[in-house]
Amino acid sequence: MSDMFVRLATAEDRPTVERLWLMFRHDLSGFMGQLPNPDGTFRSERVDAAFTEAGWVPYLFVRETRPLGFAFVRGLTGPTRVLNSFFVVRGARREGIGIRAVREVVHRHPGSWEIAFQYDNEPAVRFWRRVAAELAPDAWSEEARQVPDRPDLPPDAWISFRQDPRTGADLPAQPS
Repeated sequence: MSDMFVRLATAEDRPTVERLWLMFRHDLSGFMGQLPNPDGTFRSERVDAAFTEAGWVPYLFVRETRPLGFAFVRGLTGPTRVLNSFFVVRGARREGIGIRAVREVVHRHPGSWEIAFQYDNEPAVRFWRRVAAELAPDAWSEEARQVPDRPDLPPDAWISFRQDPRTGADLPAQPS
């Protein structure tokens, strides 16, 4: 296993996270058919929310001084945490970094969790099902949900599970 670590992203990290965000959105554009804005950026309201809104937190994955990826968590003030955005740079994929980063983020916020992904993104489908099976063996669920206010898009997949706040042990997902 690498010497990767997960830490809260600070205001000083924001430019780095914004650059990683462009890579993330570029990756997703192949599955969602989205083009960049005229200035070459992609929509970034989730970056803003992760750094400024209550109930959100940004994480940065780092090896030595090099950024490897990020995660945005929302719902920290409610009953269910949502892994809103998650990204590992291509050069660090297939090393176990993604699953390790998810595990560390989830264990920092015990309770109910949900993670969304697109069925068209086959690598994501395999990854998130593997994550769920590792974090909550026989205690996770998956369902398709329509994207709010976007009937033109296919439904997203949502994985749900719970983690015991006392022990960190995984619990059966509670029905929504």
